[in-house]
Amino acid sequence: MPTKKPKSKNEAPLPAENELVIAESAATPEPEHVAEITDSGENIAVKKVKSHKTKVIRDSFSFPEHDYQKISDLKKTCLAAGIHVKKSEVLRAGLHLLTQLGIDELKQAVEKVEKVQTGRPSSSGD
Repeated sequence: MPTKKPKSKNEAPLPAENELVIAESAATPEPEHVAEITDSGENIAVKKVKSHKTKVIRDSFSFPEHDYQKISDLKKTCLAAGIHVKKSEVLRAGLHLLTQLGIDELKQAVEKVEKVQTGRPSSSGD
């Protein structure tokens, strides 16, 4: 089928009017809409439904090597059970469980945690 010539050299050839063009678009989901319909079948209002996104905060933590290994062990246990989990998800799951403890149980759990030096290690060249 013939194509029309572009107006400038930078433009791609335009398809003829009766040609079907399939454009590739980014894989962005369509926004969800809620339509209210009258008894006569006409749309009277269309409202967009917005999804609430939680703000994510980046931070860094220091762990003793044996505690860091426990995270890895928990990830392997989950993977063996068919659950794919990230380190941050393991930590967040632990946080959710800690918030369900009573004050005495929480105190005991916190006392069992080894205290570590905070901050970055000093440079070895000094």
